[in-house]
Amino acid sequence: MKTALITGATSGIGQAAAIKMANNFRLILCGRRQPRLDEIKNKLSKQTEVVTLNFDVRDKKAVFEQINSLPENFKKIDVLINNAGNAHGLAPFQDADLEDLEAMIFGNTMGVIYVTKAVLPLMIPQGNGHIVNISSIAGKEVYPNGTTYCASKFAVEALSKGMRLDLLPLGIKVTNIAPGMVETEFSMVRFKGDKLKSDNTYTGFKPLKAKDIAESIYFAVMQPERVQLADITILPKAQGSATTVLRE
Repeated sequence: MKTALITGATSGIGQAAAIKMANNFRLILCGRRQPRLDEIKNKLSKQTEVVTLNFDVRDKKAVFEQINSLPENFKKIDVLINNAGNAHGLAPFQDADLEDLEAMIFGNTMGVIYVTKAVLPLMIPQGNGHIVNISSIAGKEVYPNGTTYCASKFAVEALSKGMRLDLLPLGIKVTNIAPGMVETEFSMVRFKGDKLKSDNTYTGFKPLKAKDIAESIYFAVMQPERVQLADITILPKAQGSATTVLRE
């Protein structure tokens, strides 16, 4: 059985991906909240072998220490899903809190770099593997008040394209998945726990669910070895672009 490592596995897309992949993969589930990791491990251990790693992808030292601490039988990683990320605030660049901007750059961009650099030594010797980076429609279109979040996701898009080129001779596939509006904890984090603002983000239309993105992740990694799905953009039916949504 192949092994998949998923970051941000404690909620949203990462958790949905773990649930979807549990029937066909052994799982390495990574996240910042150990109680949540324990909960999902207990649930999925009935289907497959699961280990958890507790770290923040922004913490370079913790990323490398935790991944290097994996049990020997989990050190052959076939699939890496770089899902962990965050959005903090929705304000014009000149008014945005600098710590929020740093959190997005380090979580969304440096997190992908740290985790991938830590995992590749466990993937390259096999001569094959698959990296799935979760980007965003914000990595393709810049929108007002989201300048740095968009910049961080544009970077993920560039990393995906560059990795695909650099890793091609090593037999490693790279898939970039760019979701539109998905109803997860995303807006609660962006609006710092303001439930009204968070709820209003998804009113008047049917947003994507985390399981919709998990289905696409699974579809991508289950393709024949000869097939590499390079870039997938997923929008709810009611969304035409980053800022165009048809609401009732």
